[in-house]
Amino acid sequence: MSDPTATTFPSLVQETIVLTGPTASGKTSLALQLAEAIGGEILSLDSIAVYRHMDIGTAKPSAADRSRVPHYLLDLADPNQDYSVACYLAEAHQRVREISGRGKRPIFVGGTPMFLKAVLRGFDVGPPPDWEFRESVQRDLETFGAEALRQRLVQVDPISAARIAPGDTRRMIRALEVSKHTGMPLSHRQVQFDRHVDAASCCVFALQHDRGKLHQRINRRVEQMFERGLIAEVEQLVERYGSLSRTASQAVGYREVLDWRAAGGGPTDELKDLVATHTRQLAKRQETWFRSFTEITSVPMDQLNDESAALEFVRGHIQRMDTAT
Repeated sequence: MSDPTATTFPSLVQETIVLTGPTASGKTSLALQLAEAIGGEILSLDSIAVYRHMDIGTAKPSAADRSRVPHYLLDLADPNQDYSVACYLAEAHQRVREISGRGKRPIFVGGTPMFLKAVLRGFDVGPPPDWEFRESVQRDLETFGAEALRQRLVQVDPISAARIAPGDTRRMIRALEVSKHTGMPLSHRQVQFDRHVDAASCCVFALQHDRGKLHQRINRRVEQMFERGLIAEVEQLVERYGSLSRTASQAVGYREVLDWRAAGGGPTDELKDLVATHTRQLAKRQETWFRSFTEITSVPMDQLNDESAALEFVRGHIQRMDTAT
């Protein structure tokens, strides 16, 4: 049984294979082939795919894909519920143990940077959310601005204040919350999770595309999402749940459709363009995050020309690691 009350989770980097990359980079297809080739089972590394009934906008693996290879960490919560990193990790650690116990290879697949970091380097859960405190700080933020919030954080945790991007007010508020409830700066609690290994000593891969080609893939993905019924999916979510959780309602694709719907609907061409623009921006942020991970071996998809060559590239690295150990 997984333990969602655990306060820390160790790194899984030496026990698993990780296949990541920006949205629409081809992770799902390559992961299926890799899992079939090496006897693997797939664990989703996606903070929105944990929600039930959010299928089209997350490009969840199809029923056919799931029949080919077992998939885990999908459809774990209703989309009107908050689902934390701690809940995810409790389930992930349990599944990794089960998969390894069957003699299979656990393969994490997805592109959520926070989940990726927690899997690779471990995670300190910290105190539970204090929504009253967060709402109070949010009101101060709206009144005094982000710089005042940052200066407040400087007073209690200057290291976190320096690390967190000036516009990332959500992380600033969390750092203040941790300091308030534990009496210890978040940066001090996280020191043990700053340790990392280099790419040559683990099996962590990120698919890399030329920017123009990735944008073409994203545009096709967005068009397919609307063709498959993204708007209807959002309508059904609202009808079933009334409102979505903070995380679910801010997911790219869903957020834009919710706003479009609230504004009265209308033609969808501008809506599609907006979703595509925000998805490209998301991909750029993901790529920036991935560059910060020393664990990652880049898979140059454009140089390798096709998926079979990419598969052999990844398998070759895994085989070298297996031989070394």
